[in-house]
Amino acid sequence: MGSIGWNPSRYGLENHGLRDVIAYWNLPEAALYEHAVRRNEGLVSEHGALVCRTGDHTGRSPNDKFLVKEPSSDNHIWWGAINRPFEPERFDALHHHLCAYLQGKELYIQDCFAGADPEHRLPIRVITQLAWHSLFARNLFIRPDTSKTAEHVPEFTIISAPGFRAEPERDGTRSGTFIIVNFARKLVLIGHTAYAGEIKKSVFTILNYLLPLKSVLSMHCSANIGRNNGDTALFFGLSGTGKTTLSTDPERRMIGDDEHGWTDHGVFNFEGGCYAKVIRLSSDGEPEIYACTRKFGTVLENVTIDRISRRLDLDDDSLTENTRAGYPLGHLDNIEPSGLGGHPKNIFMLTCDAFGVLPPIARLSSEQAAYHFLAGYTAKVAGTERGITEPQTTFSPCFGAPFMSLHPSVYAKMLMEKIARHQVNCWLVNTGWSGGPYGVGKRMKLGYTRAMLRAALAGGLDSIPTITDPIFDLRIPRECPGVPAEVLQPENTWKDKEAYRAKAAQLAEAFHKNFERFAADTPEPVRNAGPKVPVPR
Repeated sequence: MGSIGWNPSRYGLENHGLRDVIAYWNLPEAALYEHAVRRNEGLVSEHGALVCRTGDHTGRSPNDKFLVKEPSSDNHIWWGAINRPFEPERFDALHHHLCAYLQGKELYIQDCFAGADPEHRLPIRVITQLAWHSLFARNLFIRPDTSKTAEHVPEFTIISAPGFRAEPERDGTRSGTFIIVNFARKLVLIGHTAYAGEIKKSVFTILNYLLPLKSVLSMHCSANIGRNNGDTALFFGLSGTGKTTLSTDPERRMIGDDEHGWTDHGVFNFEGGCYAKVIRLSSDGEPEIYACTRKFGTVLENVTIDRISRRLDLDDDSLTENTRAGYPLGHLDNIEPSGLGGHPKNIFMLTCDAFGVLPPIARLSSEQAAYHFLAGYTAKVAGTERGITEPQTTFSPCFGAPFMSLHPSVYAKMLMEKIARHQVNCWLVNTGWSGGPYGVGKRMKLGYTRAMLRAALAGGLDSIPTITDPIFDLRIPRECPGVPAEVLQPENTWKDKEAYRAKAAQLAEAFHKNFERFAADTPEPVRNAGPKVPVPR
């Protein structure tokens, strides 16, 4: 086995079943650029970003994700359509086949950490077949002190081999693609997909299992902190709802853009970087993220690049709507370098409402916050998962069901307790459609959403009178600086008021039907905090 690189760990690859490989350890950005270009994995853009393609898989493959059903975790896992069981014997055999495939090949290793809080930091190892995946891992996770990497012993290891295709009849997978987490072996196997997001979300799945068992709430949210008063804010939401965009605020320091934990001391970022959607990104609308697409070290996924001029076209969605940038937090000017924040003062639950009937902002009671957290309503937008080409209504418990290893009630109970203990202001924010449903209305203007959030964060909405929506029972501010009053009331933005009421009633019924699965395990005040049954007019 040939080992090349920066202070390789004494805990070698043979511990993962890998032998007779060429191993590149902890290579820095410049070296990984050279390897990626030499291996024709990507192109360098005119401003220095590395542009790579992910092939057929331009989003996650949730139907190909499994958890190994083994005694140590079996009773904790939320088994079902999301967490599908995989037999331990099948996993061991697949691992053997994967290791045999990787013999004689070049592999890239990054020894990193997940979790900015030293008390809850998880040592991980990411072993990849592609050099650019190693750069992605280096960007997205927390880098160790390079003088100490020889002592790094991972608690969990991810092996990603896009070139290896499973044989379903032999291996027990659904297709040639697989993402399989084994909590007993502390090992994740990923194959036949080059979408780097699978690496990131596998680590999130692991932390979503481990941390709540230690009384730490794991959350699919972004977080930032006020420059002057140090107030922390959380932004819950699925991909495409605006977590990264809205938490990247020039007036506030970003803690992290996607995944956090909440302890008895406050919140902490799981990651050391950001993974932002960049389709149709502009320097005017999102200047901080836009600037990151033009920096050395950033990985751009499926962004169109002219092979001669090396100019980017961020408006081109010919490969996918889900074009992405993976960059370290250090690429942003306004960050909280510790990755830590206090207990949040405000929580925003973001939804991309394709029905176009939810208000752009509304204050939630603690019971309503628990209800909407469990419901996790949004529309999956184009490209975030394979096969999605237009918004699809979905209810994703905890705003992150695909990554939640435990039952949603575990996370919801912890959230409710923390909201009550720390007296957190909670808001529902619709970043989706206004003036009509998808195909008729238009997406809410980013400038309006930013204005509403800044008003809420500054306490500017606390004394504003509200109107209670008769269907969704949400308290909507009558006014907000920088936002036309008619925009705040969804019905006022529709030309056809009867069509609005019909569409609102349709969504309310969908909420009720979805919540039936949680009714037995949910306190009555929370069950009653959802939409009201519409009264015929």
